[in-house]
Amino acid sequence: MAPLSSALPFLLLPVLTFAQDAIHVPIARRSRNADGSFDHDAEAQRMRHRYGYATDSSLGTRTFPRRGAEKRASSAGIPIINQNSDSSYFGSMTIGTPPQPFNVILDTGSSDLWLADTSCTSCDSVTPLFQASKSSTFQSTAAAPEVTIRYGSGAVAGKLSSDSVSMGGFTVANQQFLAVDKLTGGLLDGSVSGIMGLAFEAIASTQAPPFWQTLVSTNTLTSPEMSFWLTRQNTNPSASTEEPGGVFTLGGTNSSLFTGDIEFIDMPVSTPSFWLLGLSGVTVNGQSINVAKGNNALSAIDTGTTLIGGPSDDVAAIWAAVPGSAPSTTSQGFYTFPCSSKINVSFAFGGKSWPISTSDMNFGPAGRGSSLCTGAIFDLSLGSNLPSGSGNPSWVVGDTFLKNVYSVFRSSPPSIGFAQLSDLAGGSGTPGPGSASGSSTGTGPGSPTNSPAFTVRASLMTVWGSALVALVILSL
Repeated sequence: MAPLSSALPFLLLPVLTFAQDAIHVPIARRSRNADGSFDHDAEAQRMRHRYGYATDSSLGTRTFPRRGAEKRASSAGIPIINQNSDSSYFGSMTIGTPPQPFNVILDTGSSDLWLADTSCTSCDSVTPLFQASKSSTFQSTAAAPEVTIRYGSGAVAGKLSSDSVSMGGFTVANQQFLAVDKLTGGLLDGSVSGIMGLAFEAIASTQAPPFWQTLVSTNTLTSPEMSFWLTRQNTNPSASTEEPGGVFTLGGTNSSLFTGDIEFIDMPVSTPSFWLLGLSGVTVNGQSINVAKGNNALSAIDTGTTLIGGPSDDVAAIWAAVPGSAPSTTSQGFYTFPCSSKINVSFAFGGKSWPISTSDMNFGPAGRGSSLCTGAIFDLSLGSNLPSGSGNPSWVVGDTFLKNVYSVFRSSPPSIGFAQLSDLAGGSGTPGPGSASGSSTGTGPGSPTNSPAFTVRASLMTVWGSALVALVILSL
């Protein structure tokens, strides 16, 4: 991973109480450079490693037996914290008996849960560490080999262990996780202690079932869904390092945060691994761009990534439609364009084309005093396109896109849904026509917001540097 920043104590965005239904979790974001600028080079390299466009090998693994969740729950909404103007988003969890609280990245692009613990010899002095000796339910196998997980900007290593893990009112009694005792310097920053992977078990380096997947497999959730509303701070010059970052809904959706129907698109794979969709269309300033289709358009939808990365030819075609753009002379794989330009880009995965805010396409001046700005879509593969059918995604679609939609990740049937943000959630551009293949519309069976028993009750929530009031508490 690129260096991670701390999340505020989640008192800044109070946890939302949902009676017997969906849980919403607060989110925060990853840090930038010391001067406040976003390190897009490090982020790009991290993405290339994660999705198989680099040569680093992945890790040793060991399988532990699966165990179930505790008592049946429903769904809940958990507030998120947004850090350093949209660079990453974090949530809160607890582990152990009695519970110890920690801030973790909520990451749909990976599947492992790991936390730095007190045996860590290379952790920063300010990193909160898990104290296994203070948990009566902690278990570890001393003879188990150490597991290593490699990221673009470093690696973590530790012992696969288990303990009671809770988030938003849900508990898995024997959740397997990596208790990390070694990590690359700078990989964690501030009060962030690890990552909660929200993709599928098939890509877990530890071979352990993810927290959310255990909740689904034990019928703990009302609906097999996770939903995200991510706030935008990059247009707020007075934003502090951490701001309220939105809502993570575990087990359903929150109807106050989107308008119209949710467009669900079935995943184009038989065995889920990453959360994948096929990119069906791209437009730039109203011009349709000729991009690859089919297996060459597989796209990982990744909340743990800030940018959008794609194959060399397609990315070049996108920037060719922007007057004055050119490959960056300082950042490999990136493009620059005149800062005075407004770039209107839309992505389609199904029947609708979703616009991206012009502010999200611009990562600021390419250098001090430069009239050229760096674009948010970069060359993921650097010319080394993987062959068709390799199973690796050609695109990685991160928060640059996801801030502009309400996103829903549904495991049964495996699909991803997008909806237009409500005015309450800051609003978003009206979607246009896209490609109708593989898409369906609706809130989905079992979705809490599809039930007539649900009503929306007013609850005040402070939202990023404005007086926006969100109605975010759902109850039966």
